[in-house]
Amino acid sequence: MSVEIDLATLTPNQAARRRRVLDAAMTLAAEGGYDAVQMRDVAQHAGVALGTIYRYFASKDHLLAACQVELWKDLAQTFDQRPPRSDTAADRVVAVLRRATRAAEREPLRTAALVTATSSPDPAVRECQQEITVLIEGVLTRAIGGDDPDRTERIIAVLRHVWWATLLGWVNGWATVGTVGDELESAARLLLPDLRDA
Repeated sequence: MSVEIDLATLTPNQAARRRRVLDAAMTLAAEGGYDAVQMRDVAQHAGVALGTIYRYFASKDHLLAACQVELWKDLAQTFDQRPPRSDTAADRVVAVLRRATRAAEREPLRTAALVTATSSPDPAVRECQQEITVLIEGVLTRAIGGDDPDRTERIIAVLRHVWWATLLGWVNGWATVGTVGDELESAARLLLPDLRDA
């Protein structure tokens, strides 16, 4: 089942209901992980009818992936308001990556649930995956700066792949949550050894 909602057309009441559904899903995921997020429980916690959830989200994975989008929107806004300050692109990127991974570390069960859902082949999740990619690219592009957009794009692609691989490794138990930040820092410093502001 496909659900396509133009968020700009939602009434204030509809937007508030959708927000309550997202908040309820994030709370349940933080308390019990992926398996704890059941649509009936989300509806009860959000104070909405079960059918209301399916007006906005085609599946549990779609709902949780949308939660990840909202978290990245919040992170991107935070980075815009308080950008990392350093003379080198590597240091700025590392600051961004460390700040983002600390947020994930604070809610490990929720993070694991969102990563699991966002990696789903569910077609409804695809748009969320694309939104997250755009948000990450924007944050990292601003952190890197510089005047070589092609190189920046390629560096960000590699960092995204490292990020995703280490997150999946953590979720699947063959890496620790601390590994995510360490691997990202290592990759950033290898990729950005010489980009220093003039």
